[in-house]
Amino acid sequence: MKKLFMLLLPVLGLLGLIIFNACKNPDDKTANVANAGLTIPAGFSAVAVAEHLGSPRHIVVTPEGNVYVHLAGTKSGKGILVFHDDGDKLTLKSSFATFGGTGIAIKNGYLYASNNTEVYRFKLNDKNEVVNPNQPEKIVTGLLSRRMHEPKAIALDNDGNIYVNIGAYSNICSDYDPKAKGCPILDSAAGIWQFKVDKLNQSYGQGVHYAWGLRNAVGLAWNQQDNQLFVMQHGRDALHDLFPNLYSVHQSAELPSECMFALKKGDNAGWPYVYYDWMQHKNMLGPEYGGDGKKPADPKYLNPVAAYPGHYAPDGLLFYTGNQFSEKYKNGAFIAFHGSWNRAPEPQAGYCVVFQPFKDGKPDGKWEVFADGFAGPDKSPNGALHRPCGLAQGPDGSLYVTDDQRGTIYKITYKK
Repeated sequence: MKKLFMLLLPVLGLLGLIIFNACKNPDDKTANVANAGLTIPAGFSAVAVAEHLGSPRHIVVTPEGNVYVHLAGTKSGKGILVFHDDGDKLTLKSSFATFGGTGIAIKNGYLYASNNTEVYRFKLNDKNEVVNPNQPEKIVTGLLSRRMHEPKAIALDNDGNIYVNIGAYSNICSDYDPKAKGCPILDSAAGIWQFKVDKLNQSYGQGVHYAWGLRNAVGLAWNQQDNQLFVMQHGRDALHDLFPNLYSVHQSAELPSECMFALKKGDNAGWPYVYYDWMQHKNMLGPEYGGDGKKPADPKYLNPVAAYPGHYAPDGLLFYTGNQFSEKYKNGAFIAFHGSWNRAPEPQAGYCVVFQPFKDGKPDGKWEVFADGFAGPDKSPNGALHRPCGLAQGPDGSLYVTDDQRGTIYKITYKK
């Protein structure tokens, strides 16, 4: 027996080395069962604090640890789930709202939530609990919702305004304008609308058309550092499919960029006439409007403040203001990329949370993947195990990430 053991010892050692190297990450990140299958930077840990919730989209967390999760649809007839954070798990307390949707936010004693055509608010008590869950106040009604890009993401400023995304119900508008002389839907979609938070039953037409030329912005956040609205735009599709003589399949996989914009009233980001090329670092004239992949766009259109590879699908944006994470993350932006479906022949990509460093209210330095591994081995819409969507910051500085594929909520923490 001893002789057999001595013969097997080198084999056992080699097997151990293989297992060790297979599990080792060259970027010094950790990915194991303890981190809910995610790859995250060293020093961080992740846990799935809730599972099988349906399709959770955006999320907010109160100073008391109450967690409000907005579902795309409803679960047992309710569209908003209320949890309490008990550390390593979320305990369901209640559910309310007869509508599903995406947008959800808290400000000055109210919880705001949207479906595809309305925005509601619910009164909160001094513990940030909803007082009358069956009696919401409707503050915006009749929002445009047609065919595609229907979710209404929202953000709140510090002056009593709420901002709502109205996505374009088209890829690039050419289907509504065969002669490509203009885009007739720009007056009613593809932009950000501003409404008052304390005025009930505002119609779509009573809103302020705050920013133009944004194909679809699902990630919205108010940057407190420079008191400005930031959004993440979903870029257009099908450059090669529509213009095979101008764009290769590889160019079409990488372009156009997914863009971060810092918006002020009246800004025009240029959709459908413009797309941003992250490799050439400039706005390009769209091929439907005379572009050829080389012609720059009219400089009157807004440039993004940061750009990311094509088709990653940004669905969540959060500015980190907590103190739990190290100083490099303070006031920077986390972005939840839902994941691509149309990057062939390149591998599908996204399905991760990235971090964008900021300085003095503006992006500063290269973005980096912060949390990966959500999709598992198959990065595709149908094969992905999980897809990041919403982001929230807890009272202790933890980061929450929703997954609308299988209904998981992750909590990421850091220990100094």
